[in-house]
Amino acid sequence: MSAATSSTLSTVTDANLHSRFHSRLVPFTHHFSLSQPKRISSIRCQSINTDKKKSSRNLLDNASNLLTDLLSGGSIGSMPIAEGAVSDLLGRPLFFSLYDWFLEHGAVYKLAFGPKAFVVVSDPIVARHILRENAFSYDKGVLADILEPIMGKGLIPADLDTWKQRRRVIAPAFHNSYLEAMVKIFTTCSERTILKFNKLLEGEGYDGPDSIELDLEAEFSSLALDIIGLGVFNYDFGSVTKESPVIKAVYGTLFEAEHRSTFYIPYWKIPLARWIVPRQRKFQDDLKVINTCLDGLIRNAKESRQETDVEKLQQRDYLNLKDASLLRFLVDMRGADVDDRQLRDDLMTMLIAGHETTAAVLTWAVFLLAQNPSKMKKAQAEVDLVLGTGRPTFESLKELQYIRLIVVEALRLYPQPPLLIRRSLKSDVLPGGHKGEKDGYAIPAGTDVFISVYNLHRSPYFWDRPDDFEPERFLVQNKNEEIEGWAGLDPSRSPGALYPNEVISDFAFLPFGGGPRKCVGDQFALMESTVALTMLLQNFDVELKGTPESVELVTGATIHTKNGMWCRLKKRSNLR
Repeated sequence: MSAATSSTLSTVTDANLHSRFHSRLVPFTHHFSLSQPKRISSIRCQSINTDKKKSSRNLLDNASNLLTDLLSGGSIGSMPIAEGAVSDLLGRPLFFSLYDWFLEHGAVYKLAFGPKAFVVVSDPIVARHILRENAFSYDKGVLADILEPIMGKGLIPADLDTWKQRRRVIAPAFHNSYLEAMVKIFTTCSERTILKFNKLLEGEGYDGPDSIELDLEAEFSSLALDIIGLGVFNYDFGSVTKESPVIKAVYGTLFEAEHRSTFYIPYWKIPLARWIVPRQRKFQDDLKVINTCLDGLIRNAKESRQETDVEKLQQRDYLNLKDASLLRFLVDMRGADVDDRQLRDDLMTMLIAGHETTAAVLTWAVFLLAQNPSKMKKAQAEVDLVLGTGRPTFESLKELQYIRLIVVEALRLYPQPPLLIRRSLKSDVLPGGHKGEKDGYAIPAGTDVFISVYNLHRSPYFWDRPDDFEPERFLVQNKNEEIEGWAGLDPSRSPGALYPNEVISDFAFLPFGGGPRKCVGDQFALMESTVALTMLLQNFDVELKGTPESVELVTGATIHTKNGMWCRLKKRSNLR
């Protein structure tokens, strides 16, 4: 993030490549101020007041919708239409507009946008139909088109045949023994960050001897990158404390992925663009650096390959293995021979998907806690009771219930990503959803669908006080009897689950998608976030440097900030 640094903080931000490199992304993304009153209930930021009549459409809107109707609109039938789409999209994040149109047009509507029509879904019944009940009638559509040059045939953009093959190989790698070993890595990497903060507290040049000001979003980004490196590749980026060409290339690639997910015209597909456009030349150079690094790691892993069956791989002593990484598992799995390119695609996908999500979750969790001091104190009290001054462990995570709930509530209010994208492979009839057509809506093959996770998570029909920060909400059964076909939220529906999921909420809560193509690394990301947040709160009191309104929101593939989230950290009084 392009943070406005002062000379006294230069030593803090010099190591934060995320902060410096993000400045290249900002012109291509949407930003919006987190304007909120004293109560957190307005955390959704600002939005169009849907009680007021929409302003008349301008010439651009009329042209856009006419083109849409001519080229694709007629095939969508009588579905409600969000008109004036182009002008409403300018100047603020897309998902804010999608929310306003959801309140105005209902659970399923058509977004008229240039030569295309997108169907926007804001209802768990319809989301369940697409993601679980008819999962193989949809692919990733636009998202796959955008990400294929970066992730190749990794799990996210892969076609269905490739996805089925790779999912069977990768899913078993996230077993309990692996996750237990990863908690050790999460803790070790988090300790580096805590040590860095403590050293800065001991230094000079800050406002007071017992406080420092840091862009925690940038710090979380570095921490997440180090964890992904060690847990997935057995490679230590060391980005918390140093720079390297590989780190620079990783951030460059991350920002290009986000740029492509938010830029309306895919100019990078134009012949010769990769050589003519400066940012595309840089992107190709970044990819070459990362691919060279990954190729070397894959080659080293294959040279020390110890092939065995999946069951025996899962029985290894992961806590004492020198290399417990996901790459080691994939290379050693018998019968899973793939070429280096496919392995590289798998690793690149996990790098990008795993890095940005965790950094964003931690950022918004702290943002929410900083505005709710009583909840922060409650979280710290739980950490003190469970851990004292000890390190988090795989077993102790089970006792840190409130911290886990904070993480998932942050994901509810700031879902990562805010949209899931699908494309129908054949004609289908979508359910009408709450207050929609009883007979549903027929859509043809090739229809692009936006499942608005943001709308689902903030829907007043499925959540009490949807804009409030209430981590405890996931402990309470919630059923709206007026909504036919929705089973409600029931914590007992998924016994043994550490974290609330789409099952207990019947698809009203989709932090990692749902159905067969749900994110395979969800538990990795949730535990990683829990450990990092636990250790931060164990050691420091945190408050925002400025007002909540000063934190400007930027959205692309994930929801993050425009200029970083600057916070003031103080050593907790019981640790001084």
